[in-house]
Amino acid sequence: MKIMAGLIGLVKPLLHFMLLAIVLGVLGFVCSSALTILGAAAILKLLGLDILLSLKMISMMLIVFAVLRGIFRYGEQNCNHYIAFTLLAILRDKVFASLRRLCPAKLEGRDKGNLISIITEDIELLEVFYAHTISPVVIGMITSVIFVVVIGSFSPALGGLAAASYLCIGVVIPLLNGKRIKAYGMEYRNGVGNLNSLFLESMQGLGDLLQFAQTENRLLEINSLTEELSEKQRELKEAECFTRAITEGFVLLFSGGNLLVSMVLFSKGSLSFEGAILASVTLMSSFGPVIALSNLSNNLAHTLASGERVLSLLEEVPEVEEKTDGENISFQGGKCENVTFAYGEEKILQNLTLDIPQGQILGIYGKSGCGKSTLLKLLMRFWDKKEGEITLSGTKIEQINTASLRANESYCTQETYLFHDTIGNNIRLAKANATEEEIIQAAEKASLHSFVATLPKGYDTLIGELGDTLSGGEKQRIGLARAFLSGASLLLLDEPTSNLDSLNEGIILKSLSEAENVTILLVSHRKSTLGIASKIYSVEGGRLG
Repeated sequence: MKIMAGLIGLVKPLLHFMLLAIVLGVLGFVCSSALTILGAAAILKLLGLDILLSLKMISMMLIVFAVLRGIFRYGEQNCNHYIAFTLLAILRDKVFASLRRLCPAKLEGRDKGNLISIITEDIELLEVFYAHTISPVVIGMITSVIFVVVIGSFSPALGGLAAASYLCIGVVIPLLNGKRIKAYGMEYRNGVGNLNSLFLESMQGLGDLLQFAQTENRLLEINSLTEELSEKQRELKEAECFTRAITEGFVLLFSGGNLLVSMVLFSKGSLSFEGAILASVTLMSSFGPVIALSNLSNNLAHTLASGERVLSLLEEVPEVEEKTDGENISFQGGKCENVTFAYGEEKILQNLTLDIPQGQILGIYGKSGCGKSTLLKLLMRFWDKKEGEITLSGTKIEQINTASLRANESYCTQETYLFHDTIGNNIRLAKANATEEEIIQAAEKASLHSFVATLPKGYDTLIGELGDTLSGGEKQRIGLARAFLSGASLLLLDEPTSNLDSLNEGIILKSLSEAENVTILLVSHRKSTLGIASKIYSVEGGRLG
């Protein structure tokens, strides 16, 4: 119920369309049942029984109700699908916004295949909930009340029996079945996410799998997980078939019971023969909405599991909240004072103090895992320090607007992520409106231009998914070109030349040393790279020396 309430809450902006869908749905089902009831009335009329309506009137009403049934059904479905696809677009926007809030701290090491499954399949499955669940539930409730009143007008006993049948088929069976298959649905959706992750890993690591002859083992893993999913799907299908069988059985049971009670009432003189037949036909023709409710529990096993995964992502609290009501700065130096930070229980930095004067190049040296990269992430405020204070331009980093902070800093990581786009557009990521001349200047500083000039399409060359057509050094130089293009006052460079030969490293370090109005924090485990730094700090045991 909590999951359904969360999903229904998203419908508020489209509530008027939902109400229209419900009204049209109720009218449509009434028209549908009226066709069956009028058909029975026509047969009774032909048999010479006392029916108020003439055959001509019944025929005209049949045509009118048939046309109206089509119109109302079309209108209901149109409204429901408009609501569904509009809400899916809204949900995707909310999910991407949530991922942006959670990134990078909450997404480091997160299973990317499961995230892709949430963004694509899970959100897509919610179409069933919005288009075929919410309004059918309300329509089923309203039509049940209408038909209880109609059947009750023939006999209160028949009305009570109709109410019991609707409650049993539309409420009791779905609730019992929902409890039974709820776990299956969540296990299946998680399994789909895990299979996506396995495929994604296998595609990205195909070269290594081939090199070490592990393709057969990976295929066995995929087949094993696929068989597990098939078993879960079989269990869900069995539950669905069981529910349908139980539902149809109770429909026959209540229909037969209604007919039996009607005949008893007729034999006692409490009900006319025509009334007995019409009351029975009315009940038999009115089960459509409640049967739809009963069948919903099967779809909801998938849908609510997907809804829970989507809502959990939307409700997840970020490690670091973005600041929008703070101060905007222009970088004029920074300080770290007694900064302590830990990933969980593992302390990485302890009482670290660092002065970052404006316009200088500072070197940070140390072994892998000593906290060099973590320090840069704290300056970017990807994580918040546990103790101590970090200030930029005399302002505490927590009080600086996130957009202003990132505009003043440019962070170049050890691994440059490249998009499936051109070289020019990958560099332009740092400045969306950059001119071609600006891109070339940034590429020259990164010792990249001479390489791009040899390509037939130059900066319009597509680099393939994850930059697979480029070497590690070429990828790294694109990352450096982004840093130069950004125009940030504080460059945070994490092992910026680790994949470069000594010639290109020299060219880049020369560009860095000649950069004007820029403060650089250069992290490396190679002392030769730090030769351009005016001061070099060594990180040991989470402290600077």
